[in-house]
Amino acid sequence: MERMQTKEVAIGSVKIGGNHPIAIQSMTNTRTENVKETVAQIIALEKAGCEIVRSAVPTMEAAKAFREIKKQIHIPLVADIHFDYRLAIAAVENGADKIRINPGNIGSRERIQSVVSCCRERQIPIRIGVNSGSLEKELIEKYGGVTAEGLVESALEKAALICDMGYDNLVISIKSSDVMMCIRAHECIAKQTHFPLHVGITESGTVYSGSVKSAVGLGNILYQGIGDTVRVSLTGDPISEIYAAKMILKTLGLREGGISVVSCPTCGRTQIDLIPLACQVEEMVREFDLDIKVAVMGCVVNGPGEAREADIGIAGGIGEGLLIKKGEIVRKVPEEELLEALRQELLHWDS
Repeated sequence: MERMQTKEVAIGSVKIGGNHPIAIQSMTNTRTENVKETVAQIIALEKAGCEIVRSAVPTMEAAKAFREIKKQIHIPLVADIHFDYRLAIAAVENGADKIRINPGNIGSRERIQSVVSCCRERQIPIRIGVNSGSLEKELIEKYGGVTAEGLVESALEKAALICDMGYDNLVISIKSSDVMMCIRAHECIAKQTHFPLHVGITESGTVYSGSVKSAVGLGNILYQGIGDTVRVSLTGDPISEIYAAKMILKTLGLREGGISVVSCPTCGRTQIDLIPLACQVEEMVREFDLDIKVAVMGCVVNGPGEAREADIGIAGGIGEGLLIKKGEIVRKVPEEELLEALRQELLHWDS
């Protein structure tokens, strides 16, 4: 697909916009003031494939914690700021690679100018974040409610405000928990700005419901070539956000690499406890940096044929299973050894 061209912005060592790949983000849910726990979570996110991480800065202690956190992680760290402009300045002074603000809740023009001046001095990007839950009253009245048009107008007004202050190192995000509103808003704003867009469905829900909503919303937005960095917002372990984002991008052909697992939906012919096995395979393959397809099938009748398009697969039988490569049966394996047999094949995979 042809992606819309946007301004290149550097967030620490990661660049977004231009021709750069869509970057995957997440946000810590630890208390940022707790450096040890926050660093541990960020390291885990890095291992899962997170490329930019954001942490909340609700206190001055949290802002100051950025300095120590930065020393121990390897990806850009973004400060999430609400209301207090002094926290934004402190976060930048302590090493934030980008700040996320909504200028509408920062306060007076003078306070916004102080934040902008601090960021300009260090060439730190500002992400303008506008959510449907915080849309200005006058825009709600103008459009008769919270609408895609109102979100776009709010974001563009705030971008223009900061540009008027002499700084255009900006990223824009417009998010809503309403999937269709979010899609419409991105379609609209993409035609009106050259700034890179951070896309996501906010407050999307639990790992299950949130992943479905995000797949529909982000899939639609990204398929139109819109978006430069993504976060799948889920209620749960932030690592789940990374796996969901990677799957969405890979399904759209926007990412390569990583093992893709396909598995049958089970039926009356299933001769093995397939559901937990498929989950175990999906978890196990995350440790491998291979660009292949793995199939997990429930019976030996149709398994080899259905797994033909996969590079390697397993199919269940009564007390045993088959190890399959390119649709050809390699050998029979006792049921309890199937997972380990597949793992050993992957360990020695040479394509």
